[in-house]
Amino acid sequence: MNDLVLEVRDLHSGYGDEDVLHGVSIAVRRGTLVAVIGPNGSGKSTLLKTIYGLLPTRQGQVTLFGAQGDTHDLTRLRANQITALGMNMVPQLANVFPEMSVRENLEIGALPVRHRFDEQLGKVLASLPMLGRLLHRRAATLSGGQRQMLGVARALMSDPTLLILDEPTAGLAPAVREEVLARVRTINATGVSILMVEQRARQCLAMADHAYILDQGRNRLEGSGGALLQDPEVVRLYLGVQGRNRGKALGGGAT
Repeated sequence: MNDLVLEVRDLHSGYGDEDVLHGVSIAVRRGTLVAVIGPNGSGKSTLLKTIYGLLPTRQGQVTLFGAQGDTHDLTRLRANQITALGMNMVPQLANVFPEMSVRENLEIGALPVRHRFDEQLGKVLASLPMLGRLLHRRAATLSGGQRQMLGVARALMSDPTLLILDEPTAGLAPAVREEVLARVRTINATGVSILMVEQRARQCLAMADHAYILDQGRNRLEGSGGALLQDPEVVRLYLGVQGRNRGKALGGGAT
């Protein structure tokens, strides 16, 4: 059986008249955690948004592979249709409904599998047990880390085979960042494939099975997370002292 869960080939996308992605290609194998890093403006978030149908594909192919060998062309589908096929995304911002309770947020996340709500709730709380004590709290009253975990939990309620995370630790305190990344590893260990953009480049590479570095909307380098972490070019350009100004970068809020 094909062990790919997602394949992106020669992807072009952008905003208005401007292309941000210029032929990006990536792949996610089933059960793995794949990281995308790169300088600010390199196209990381644009890539995720295009894969998930939030931005139109201008050229290229995005294919989701089902567990039974079925394939789905995502390039003309909307986000809700993509969710129903087994992929979900946690955006960096606006990833919960603040005026709703934690449980209500999870109920909305489970709409594609509403007949299995109790089953999904049990699975999600097994990975994110801290939310079990907060089910009746309004999301607006949660801490930053708790809200981020609720966003992840809401996405998991649809029972995705692939979860996309856009900078899950952005804006969080260091101790909370570590907890969030630990929970991401726990979720991945349950068999959920993960595609993640993350501002903490070293931590991201250390936990990734495979990683891609984008630069100016193009593939620059790829390899196992561990290999890239030790690659002299990656250290020089993105992780080392000389690359620190440019590779702040591997930091936040890029397009």
